Order: sequence, then structure tokens, then C-alpha cells
Amino acid sequence: MVRYSNYVIVEPHPGRALAWLARQVELGAADADLSLPQYRILGLLDAGPVISSALADRLAVQRPSVTAVMDGLVARGLVDRRPGEGDRRQVSHTITDDGRRVLTAADDAVEGRLRAVAGCLGDPGQAAVALDSLGLWHRALIARLGAAR
Repeated sequence: MVRYSNYVIVEPHPGRALAWLARQVELGAADADLSLPQYRILGLLDAGPVISSALADRLAVQRPSVTAVMDGLVARGLVDRRPGEGDRRQVSHTITDDGRRVLTAADDAVEGRLRAVAGCLGDPGQAAVALDSLGLWHRALIARLGAAR
């Protein structure tokens, strides 16, 4: 058992830590006027145009969920929606320049929040390890997407 001020943590669990971190990401995205789902979609679109079904697969959600979030991004001019090349029944989405600016602002806000949390470890070396480990998780998630294909 670990005691932090008024909080008692019985046993650290990675899922619980990620749930707490997710809230920090959500708050950082909100600083840039994005919801967490909007932030996730813009992050995926930053790599290049994607059709709706592929976005739904990558996000592990249903297509109507992607459409609802995308409608808001398109209305704000952050994403451009066009018929897919070769198959006009498909819809391709591309991040706009304004979308990239908002995504960069959200990235900066999220990073600032995560650095502040990691800084509470009191040891700059441990803070760096905590932040660097997030990069490993990103690589693992990308590898998982590749393995699922």
C-alpha cells in the first residue's frame, strides 16, 4: 500500500493509471477546443487521408460514431471530406491546414499536462522514463494495427 497525501493506492494498476492519464489528455485536447474523439481522429488524419471504414477500424468504433465526430470536424473546417478515389461510394477525409494548427495546439497542451504530471515524480530521470514509455506504447499500438491486417 502506498500513501500520497490524502490518497491511498492499494496496488498500482496500469489500467487505472491510463484511465487517469486519459483524463489529462482529454483536458489538454479541450484546451484546444477538441473533444478526445476529435483529437484521436485528427491525430490519425495527420498521417494522410483515410476513408471512414478504415478510421472506424483503427479507432475500434462503429462507422456511425466516426461520422458523427467527423461531421463536427468538417463543419469547423478542420477536415476536408471528399468522395474516395476509384470508388465514389467511399468517403475520404483529409486534415486541413487549420486542422493541423489545432492538432499542434492540442499536442502541445497535452504534452504540457503530461510533463507536469511526470514532474511530480520529483526525479527528472524518472519523469523522462515515464514520458519515453508512452512512445513505446505508441509503437506497440501501431504494431498491433499492422498485425490485425
